[in-house]
This record gives sequence, structure tokens and C-alpha cells, in this order.
Amino acid sequence: MPDSNPVSQWDSLLCNLGAWQGSFSYFSPEGRLKDDILSRVTLEGINEKQTVRQTIEQFSPQTGEVNYQKVLEYSTLGRSILLFKAGDFSQGSMQSAPFSEFGAELGFIQGDRRLRLVQMFDKNSALSSLTLIREQRQQAEMPSETPFDAALLRVEQLVGNWQGEAVTLYPDWRSPHRYDTRLSVQVEGDRLVQHLTTPEMNFNSVAAIEGSILRFEQGKYPIQVLLLPGGASSNTPVQIPRRQPFFLEAGWLIAPNLRKRMIRSYDAQGGWSSLTLVTEQKSP
Repeated sequence: MPDSNPVSQWDSLLCNLGAWQGSFSYFSPEGRLKDDILSRVTLEGINEKQTVRQTIEQFSPQTGEVNYQKVLEYSTLGRSILLFKAGDFSQGSMQSAPFSEFGAELGFIQGDRRLRLVQMFDKNSALSSLTLIREQRQQAEMPSETPFDAALLRVEQLVGNWQGEAVTLYPDWRSPHRYDTRLSVQVEGDRLVQHLTTPEMNFNSVAAIEGSILRFEQGKYPIQVLLLPGGASSNTPVQIPRRQPFFLEAGWLIAPNLRKRMIRSYDAQGGWSSLTLVTEQKSP
């Protein structure tokens, strides 16, 4: 079980070492950009890489000087985080409960690029905010402006037939589950139609297209997909359901024919049950 032991998890964390320059983009639950702040997140291996020091810096848009800094050190990993072999990861709430805030971060790494999405819910279990963090690993000085594409992901970029490989990890560190996926995405009028096939599931879903928002209303509870800048997408319940399984998902269109999706799943009691990474290629 090479992916399921703590040593391998630590090695996966070390894939994220480096100085990551980018920005924190803050969005409303409806996908409206509220603020965009230049950032640098540095992860250093110290004590022969037995400890990781994380330094988070944010820069003033007026002066370019650091106006926020936080330093954290880790020598072990908590139960609320799981990492995949190449360093993709998710950390967040292990339990959803009434009258408490809830949320998670889902993070992708591709070479010297990272994309992270933080999805937060308020004490009424309603989606309250999104933070999109796009970063590049480098040693250069902080750029004077955000070097990222501000254009929103478009529905047309998702249309097609996607073949994927999925890996599911579990908080109890049991053996990972690996399987193939097929996802068909089509547009019919003002509707997006999806058909997902795995060895254990054959599932159809339909969303109303409302600009950069996709609304799935036909399931047991409403789900909203927000199309965000830089190829990112956020898939969450509008409100966390009670006594029903649910999931949080982030997507990253890395290239026109390459996409990653990460799904953090919770059971009917609100407990974190699994984490899945799907790497998909679009058929020609």
C-alpha cells in the first residue's frame, strides 16, 4: 500500500517544496470577484526535510510591500489532509455539523504550477466564500501584477468526451482504489448534459447554464458549479444537506485536452469518507 502510509504521504508533501508566487482571488458564493491579492507561499524542508516550514506572504497592491505574513511548521501530517503521489492534496473539515463553519481546500500541482481552491460554508451550512489561489514555482522577485489569465473558464472548453484515471484515498489509510472513468459533456440549448461512467456507476445529470454558473437542480439537493479564471471550476452544494452524502469538487483545465478533478466526499452522517483525484484526457 505505497500511497496509504504516512511516509509516502510525507514524501508527497515534499513535492510542494519551493517558492510559489501568485495571487489569492476571493469570490462571493455567486462567483463575483471581490478581491485579488498578490502572494508568495514558500515551503522549505528543514531538519533534513523532517520538518516543513510554510511562510505565507501577501503584498500591498499600492506599495508592493508585505502587509501580511504567517509562518507555520509541520513535522507530522494531521488526519484532515491526504496527498496523492505527485503532491496534489486536500485538507479541511473532517465532519460537517449544524451551527458550525465547514470547508476544505483542494489543491492541484502540475510541474511548476499549482492551483488551489478553498470552499467555505457558514454556520447555517450555506456556501459563504471561495478563494482561488493560482501559483508558479520560481525564485524571481515578486511581479508587479498578477501573471495569470483573468478569463473565466467557458462551458465550450468542457464539451467533449473525457477518458480518465481515478485514484481514491481514504482517511483510514486503507489501500487506494483505482479505476477508469468516462465523462461525456454536451450542450443542448441552455442546458449542459453530462454522462459519467465508472465500473461502479452510470450517472446522468443536467444543469441549467446561467452565464458562469451551472445549476444542477434535479438531484436530492441543489448543486452549483462556478466557472472561474485560469481553467478552474468549483462544484459544491448550495447548502450542505443533512443526513445525506455529499461532496465538494474542484476542477482544473490544465490544457485544452487535459483536466484534473478532485472530489472530497462525505457520508450521510457528515463525516469525511474519501478523496478522489481524476486525471482526464479529452478524446480527439
